[in-house]
Amino acid sequence: MNLCIHGHFYQPPREDPISDYIPSESGAEPFNNWNEKILAECYQPNALAGNFGKISFNIGPTLCRWMWNYKPEIAQMIVDQERANFDRYGVGNGMAQSCHHTILPLATPQDKITQVYWGISDFEYRFGHKPEGIWLPETGADLATLCVLSDLGLSYTILAPWQLCPLDDRPGPYQVELPSGRAPFVVFPYNRDLSTMVSFIPDSTENGDRFLHTVREKLSRANGNLNTIASDGELYGHHQKFRDKFLTYILNISETNPDFQWTYPGKWLRENKVDAKATLVPLSSWSCFHGVDRWKKECACTPGAYWKEPLYCSLREIADWLDNTYVTFMTGFVDDPWRFRNEYFKVIIGQKTLADLVCEEGGGGISAADLHRIDLLMRAQVKRQRMFTSCGWFHQEFHRIEPHNNIAYAAYAVWLSELVTGEHIDPEIIRKLADVRDQKTGLRADTVFTQTLVRAKNET
Repeated sequence: MNLCIHGHFYQPPREDPISDYIPSESGAEPFNNWNEKILAECYQPNALAGNFGKISFNIGPTLCRWMWNYKPEIAQMIVDQERANFDRYGVGNGMAQSCHHTILPLATPQDKITQVYWGISDFEYRFGHKPEGIWLPETGADLATLCVLSDLGLSYTILAPWQLCPLDDRPGPYQVELPSGRAPFVVFPYNRDLSTMVSFIPDSTENGDRFLHTVREKLSRANGNLNTIASDGELYGHHQKFRDKFLTYILNISETNPDFQWTYPGKWLRENKVDAKATLVPLSSWSCFHGVDRWKKECACTPGAYWKEPLYCSLREIADWLDNTYVTFMTGFVDDPWRFRNEYFKVIIGQKTLADLVCEEGGGGISAADLHRIDLLMRAQVKRQRMFTSCGWFHQEFHRIEPHNNIAYAAYAVWLSELVTGEHIDPEIIRKLADVRDQKTGLRADTVFTQTLVRAKNET
């Protein structure tokens, strides 16, 4: 039987929104922060075991950037393992991920493009070849998102089985028809039972032989195709101790047991045709049974989280102001401000200088003073993209650091934009943040915003 394990490896940006320094984090002891702890418990042992060469995986760009700076030898091992598959089969086992873990069905059309474009660019820069597939944050999907993926040259993704209909008894993949003459997009639904076992039932993965026996029983009646098990990659050694060793064991069992053939979506598509068709369930995800409500308002996943909707609406208004200010200013320097923002990622990763990019996009003969202003405004746009990191809405409580960081990104982006353009955001937009209040502590979002703004003015 054809089997695939997909690991979604991701950490949100832990850097302070203004200083870009990761502070010491409580609970990560004896390490300085959670990134270092998870690397030691998960990324490093799995890389040393060669597991990144045998599974399907994605690594979020924010995590990848940190790992390359902190532990480049481990990052290089992961790249080398993926690249070996690409060199051997003409397609790698790594997938891209949209950049800042924004829930794409909730994003503006331009943000969808920027997030996916930046994710593709990061993957190509790190792994040395273009990705064919992409992991969508929280597997959040709608037809408009799949169209963006297709337009940017991607061909497949992995979704939860309840995000497609109708499903027959085959494990997939399926073709999803796209509008306007686009080719069908391929979706691999993961196996619900097996993925749930791996992710949420620790007893099921304590013994590799017993787990494989269960797999054989559950899939004995399944018809062909690719059976995919999907989970957070951090499960293997961090969320569940010793599961890196479990993963190593079951991945290597195929060498002595021909019943199990491990593969990955890109390679499977090279060797097989996709004939079955399915329809995408719009506004759906893998971690909210109410579609994507979890990331914009209270839903049954996080009951009592009344703060989510006013926070989402306020940040949406702030983002609109930032975008209008950005386009108005940049129209005087480049031909297409949105294309310029997409291409700016090459400046972030050091492939181009800002001056060269401005020149390429139509802004020849620019002064040093204007180049500095553009630099500040593009830094604001990077923070603007981080404002909708999904972690800010995932949990029930407002007093957590994740929503505070999203607000801080917004405040810093507003400050930089005002500094560059001389325009000022409508105070009423900021006053609306007062409607976001933590029920336990009484802390309000406008306080978080104002405190960050004061810091930004003092430290910029």
